[in-house]
Amino acid sequence: MSANEFSHILRLDEIGGARELRVTANEEERATLAKRFGLISLDRLEAELTILHEGDDIHASGTILAEVQQSCIASSEAVRTEIREEVRIRFAPEIDHEGSHEPGAEFELGKDDCEIIFHDGKAIDIGEAVAQSLALALDPYPRSPKAEEILRNAGVKSEEQARQASGPFSALAALGSKELKGKE
Repeated sequence: MSANEFSHILRLDEIGGARELRVTANEEERATLAKRFGLISLDRLEAELTILHEGDDIHASGTILAEVQQSCIASSEAVRTEIREEVRIRFAPEIDHEGSHEPGAEFELGKDDCEIIFHDGKAIDIGEAVAQSLALALDPYPRSPKAEEILRNAGVKSEEQARQASGPFSALAALGSKELKGKE
């Protein structure tokens, strides 16, 4: 198992039945994760998790807490966000098409299998799971308070304007606007 920026390896034989775990990223780990996720900064990252070993599966549930600064999509200003994300992650053994344990094989996930991370039967990386959960919790389009004005001045439509422009009567409304302009 290769180490990542925020690696916290737990050997499966050390987990036992249930275990409380708190992981906190240090300054260097936060800086490298910020670079990986394209953040201005990652000022806090910690997780409080309950780890439960059930058969070949490991279940982790709890809360991720983070403070991030992202660039506004319109102004590039720093947008500070506090994240509190409830997570439920299932670590399952790598399997092949027939269900046997074979690393690297493809298979189809069901709707309840979205938060699955595969393990090699020896260890799991809780830190990488926390990092991936943080990445999913980030706002893909962070906006500063000035963003709406900047976007409007650049001619970008709001979500409401875009919905109205693509509605079933938008073509009729456009024709009506052209006729009114022609009569002026």
